[in-house]
Amino acid sequence: MAKHRLTGHNARMNPEHVWTAITTAPDGLSESPFWHPQEHRLYWVDIPGRRLARLLIQGQMQSQAPVEYWPMAEEPGCIAPVQGGGLIVALRDGIYQGTAWGGPLQLLAAAPYDTTKMRFNDGKCDAQGRFWAGTLYEPKDQALGQLYMLDAQGLHAMQGGVTTANGLAWAPDGRAAYWSDTAAHRVRAFDVDLASGHFSGERLFHQMTPKPAAWAWGSDAPYAGRPDGAAMDAEGCYWSAQYEGQRLLRLSPTGQIMTEVTTPVPCPTMPCFGGPDLQTLFITTSRQGRSPQELTQYPQAGCVFAMRVAVPGLGVNFYQA
Repeated sequence: MAKHRLTGHNARMNPEHVWTAITTAPDGLSESPFWHPQEHRLYWVDIPGRRLARLLIQGQMQSQAPVEYWPMAEEPGCIAPVQGGGLIVALRDGIYQGTAWGGPLQLLAAAPYDTTKMRFNDGKCDAQGRFWAGTLYEPKDQALGQLYMLDAQGLHAMQGGVTTANGLAWAPDGRAAYWSDTAAHRVRAFDVDLASGHFSGERLFHQMTPKPAAWAWGSDAPYAGRPDGAAMDAEGCYWSAQYEGQRLLRLSPTGQIMTEVTTPVPCPTMPCFGGPDLQTLFITTSRQGRSPQELTQYPQAGCVFAMRVAVPGLGVNFYQA
């Protein structure tokens, strides 16, 4: 397993100061990782590769098993485990359930948008077992993205006003939610009604510095990245992957930067916590659209990495049909 040194502002959060690559063959753009506690597997999606992936993890960060892939007909934006077995998957044209790995998919809800311009992106389940998935407006010239919630009554539009829906997470008590718009470099916070799931009390949680005009990797202009996927730890801190910023931010419950951790490649996409003690932090990454020069310097872009942390994270929530 390849290992990488990193820097951070809080050594307590990362006592070993090492990232380990747990995959060797990179994905195009891996996303939506979660740790399955019963199976001891890490699951994720490869969006442009149109496939789901899973890996059996033995010990804290070791695996002798090969990555298993499940091809999809369209781009998978996000996935979550289902109570009793199987997965729920948000594809471009709708949300599906599969009861067995590699088996048939059952349509639960058709996509409520123009699939030639939009697709599902980041999402996960809340503690009540409802599945949430945001959308990405591919022309990226208008904030037409939405956040949808699927429950026993159907699919509901819950929030809007973003270009690229990302970074969905809930506080440990479920009474606050966090949701980012990658293009706007902004993370918002909301109050949550536990019974209905509805958001209220919208407020700015954290604003990242916008990308400089004409910036590209290797540019002399400083750029710290934009918010992609996120995860929540047991202390109520929000871990945000900074795409093109080569870092993770650990933000306090009030949105202050507590820890900044360098990642092994420039484009981390989403963290999640796993392992038996939920003290292994996994990150998915991207190589899609990166320059040949960048990929020469970072050939492991698109791989999945892990490191040990002192504060455990929250476990995955299961979909309850």
